[in-house]
Amino acid sequence: MNNIKNVFSINDLENLSGIKAHTIRIWEKRYNILQPMRTDTNIRLYSLTSLQKLLNITLLCDYGYKISKISTFSDEKIVEMIHDIVSKKNSKNYAVNAFKMAMMDFDQELFSNTYNWLLEEKSFREIFYQVFIPLVEDIGLLWQTDTIMPAHEHFISCLIIKKVLVNIEKIENERKVQSGKVYVLALPLNEIHELGLMYLHYEIISKGHKVIYLGESMPIGNLKEIKKYYSPVVYVSYFTTQPEMRLVNEYVSIMGTQLLGDQSEIWLIGRMTQYIDKKLLPIDVKVFNSIPDLVEKV
Repeated sequence: MNNIKNVFSINDLENLSGIKAHTIRIWEKRYNILQPMRTDTNIRLYSLTSLQKLLNITLLCDYGYKISKISTFSDEKIVEMIHDIVSKKNSKNYAVNAFKMAMMDFDQELFSNTYNWLLEEKSFREIFYQVFIPLVEDIGLLWQTDTIMPAHEHFISCLIIKKVLVNIEKIENERKVQSGKVYVLALPLNEIHELGLMYLHYEIISKGHKVIYLGESMPIGNLKEIKKYYSPVVYVSYFTTQPEMRLVNEYVSIMGTQLLGDQSEIWLIGRMTQYIDKKLLPIDVKVFNSIPDLVEKV
């Protein structure tokens, strides 16, 4: 049985392409760019092929082509023009859209081909900042609007994580630890979103520091044990969905009580940190707005 999502609503197309549903309807009526299926109640439904075509049209619009002109092109001509753009290796939006298509179709080969294409011109760090971060931000919105299933998010996240791990291993094999400072990377209880924390692992070891990576859902008491072996310690945690908004200040307070002292620090990042009351923070607890801000501090 095929469980791949291959039929999309007009709202799905809006969420995936960034083109408003109202605009898509106008383009259909005026230019006949898509031919949706219709339910018995006249609701539009679109195929995976229609999604791909709309993403390609979106890219051409980004490059200055008018929809009135694009509508005169055959499907083959549109694909040919996309290939021409891609050959110039300067289209971040193409890569993001290609990764979205790989996600929607659970297509590991398309993901790998797109990544390798990017790697011909960009460093891993550039790919992460310029392509993966915008992609992950889009995926978060797609998940919130029920455009994608959790399986889609897990599929693409695992593929990105594999690339991060490969580059971490590469750095570890090439560089020796050059400083005495130890960074302990761990996620709070019930937090399972590791991608951001794993990338910080890559950045921190790139700067010659020792990293102890503990990963997801670590009790604070376990983190405290590290201080028996290393001092000072910088504890880094990424709050994506946990702790819950109503519990975040209490959680940070417990972290401070158990982990600070002996010149240790706590660095926090992630969406849920917006709910931290900064006035209550001890001086050795720092909150960062973005990965580049934290990396600059390392």
